[in-house]
Amino acid sequence: MIALSLAEIAEVVGGQTHDIPDPSVQVTGPVVRDSREVEPGSLFVAFVGEHVDGHDFAAAVVEAGAVALLASRPVGVPAIVVDDVQSALGALARHVVRRLGATLVALTGSAGKTSTKDLIAQVLARKAPTVFTPGSLNNEIGLPLTALSATAETRFLVLEMGARGIGHIRYLADLTPPQIGLVLNVGTAHIGEFGGREQIAQAKGELVEALPSVEDGGVAVLNADDPLVRAMASRTKAKVILFGESGEADVRAENVRLTDSGQPAFSLHTPSGCSEVTMRLYGEHHVSNALAAAAVAHELGMSADEIATALSEAGSLSRWRMEVTERPDGVTIVNDAYNANPESMRAALRALAAMGKGRRTWAVLGKMAELGDEALAEHDAVGRLAVRLNVGKLVAVGGREASWLQLGAYNEGSWGEESVHVSDAQAAVDLLRSELRPGDVVLVKASRSVGLESVAQALVEAGTEGEVAVR
Repeated sequence: MIALSLAEIAEVVGGQTHDIPDPSVQVTGPVVRDSREVEPGSLFVAFVGEHVDGHDFAAAVVEAGAVALLASRPVGVPAIVVDDVQSALGALARHVVRRLGATLVALTGSAGKTSTKDLIAQVLARKAPTVFTPGSLNNEIGLPLTALSATAETRFLVLEMGARGIGHIRYLADLTPPQIGLVLNVGTAHIGEFGGREQIAQAKGELVEALPSVEDGGVAVLNADDPLVRAMASRTKAKVILFGESGEADVRAENVRLTDSGQPAFSLHTPSGCSEVTMRLYGEHHVSNALAAAAVAHELGMSADEIATALSEAGSLSRWRMEVTERPDGVTIVNDAYNANPESMRAALRALAAMGKGRRTWAVLGKMAELGDEALAEHDAVGRLAVRLNVGKLVAVGGREASWLQLGAYNEGSWGEESVHVSDAQAAVDLLRSELRPGDVVLVKASRSVGLESVAQALVEAGTEGEVAVR
């Protein structure tokens, strides 16, 4: 964070100082909520959770080097006490962002947010110091903590924004007002909470509504291939730039193809020129993500060649998202178990089919959460797609939703041993350990709550007797 005194912070957040001998002492380290992340000069944010109360760590974090706590009650050590810690954290982030000389890029969408954010960060880092959301910390706590990690040297701040209801993105955009806003897509993730795709579009479009006008440098980057996103152009005062495979897109891909290993390649066309891209990531769905990143980079002054080079060299920065491990025995494990929705599940299955040409393929799939009344139909459709893509074997893991996956595959024509329903992760591991053979490709994917990353990790460990290459 940019250096601020405890007195300045107290004024910004409307707090009272307690047990602070010298209010001029500055916070020079990171702002953290996890006591294990405290460094000398830190400000520790004491949240009261369901199981853990951050105030209980007060003495320990000060001993570890924290200058003070942001707390909701006095704790006997230096603290700035406020009525609402979360609101105070947001106010501090808003203050710091306004003082930064950085360009703030915000993005949202139903699928691909984290992968796209990672691509944007890697591309922009070629141009200037860049700070970006770690993992998927895209909510009302993670977003301000990321913003506060920016320093005086930061030139680009890339923030992922998630939403579980109307008004969420409006709130986040008010905390950290973006200059560039990117909307990737409107799908069915969390549709059970929103009530429909139109409501999801309403929520995602709050980002472009928050942008400054064209005259003030606002830019809305919209997916030309998604009608609900493209329609958001009417909801913003900002300049609109379109990306996609549509011929009307300002930044578009032509001659899209997959390499033999399932990595996308395409010709990148921008208003400043054309260049060829061959990505290190897996799956054709990353083309749209790459185009979104390219559109942002173009608006920030990068050439087509610079963008193409950066995209071709970019890797995955976040765990369990199409994380590919080649075992010494020739088995390939694709760990995409961080989360799942119908769009990302279909993309992962298509990537598996591309990677597995000439090889035996396995799809180890679990529940997609928060689909509401669409749950049965969407799980059935994913099971059917696995059959249509000629996936060698579907292993559906878990309870009712997994049984719908297996039933969809069965009804599509997957009989005999082509699909199977197992009760839990351990049963899936036991099955695969006994049946995998060299050359097989295994995709593991489900919603985060299912915890199927344990299956991928167990399979990696089962085949490691030497070094394992993770790409």
